[in-house]
Amino acid sequence: MRLNQNPYPKKRITTALLLAAGTGSRLFPLTQKSPKCLTLVNETSILERLIKSLNQHGFKRLVVVTGHLEDCIRNFLESRAGNIKIEYVFSPLYKTTNNIYSLWMARKIINEPFVLIESDLVFDPSLLTDMLYPDRIAIARMEPWLNGSTVTINPSNTIDAFHSDAKNNSEQTRYKTVNIYSLSVSSWYQVIEKLNLYVLAGRVNDYYEAVFRQMVAEKTLSLQAVFFDHKPWYEIDTIEDLESAEKLFPARISKTIPVYGVKPDLSGDTELNAREPFVKEGLYA
Repeated sequence: MRLNQNPYPKKRITTALLLAAGTGSRLFPLTQKSPKCLTLVNETSILERLIKSLNQHGFKRLVVVTGHLEDCIRNFLESRAGNIKIEYVFSPLYKTTNNIYSLWMARKIINEPFVLIESDLVFDPSLLTDMLYPDRIAIARMEPWLNGSTVTINPSNTIDAFHSDAKNNSEQTRYKTVNIYSLSVSSWYQVIEKLNLYVLAGRVNDYYEAVFRQMVAEKTLSLQAVFFDHKPWYEIDTIEDLESAEKLFPARISKTIPVYGVKPDLSGDTELNAREPFVKEGLYA
């Protein structure tokens, strides 16, 4: 059995950083008049699901890096933040930069441990529990149809290396990054130093994983793995992703219990819309 608990108790994190500056072009036309994080997943937006999760876990502060249609995000959160203080950082170059630049934009406003979350993720709220302590990374077992950054881990469940794609020519097990991280103050300051170098060199179209990959290789960043395999999560980049996510996060409780790797039979389920695309990412991929 894999344990995620840290044997050395630390103070729980109560600050979150949400990167929500991108245009979400692959979700067009849904993102033409609404930012990606306000995309509805069975009538509840990605951002509303996140805010509920953060409130449930006692978060006190949320910093949002905005760009595309930032007024929509501000208007939405004005009455929905609950007990969380919301602060904003606007990224003026959001159309021509990637998330490494968005993370760099937050360097002056955050000076405490925090959880970093992407704005295209939906996940079961309980999955955040083990991410509330510094220097952790959310991962899930790799499947053939997944793509993007992967990691390998050592016997102590800390990250051994980042890999830029899903290809695996070794015998080591690869895990998919879920794009949720927690960082201590000391780790964050070291990340900022590296971000400064990347931005100064003009590498503003990289993903921030490039920084994490280099730091892990240099052994200046250590991240403990938190496994997201036991509950549903999904990364929504395209319309097809959205359709699949709605299978995992129905508007109401479904009579059908999803099984990992098995296409759900929706023929007798009146509470889910009967869309055909098979869930290809997240827990029930």
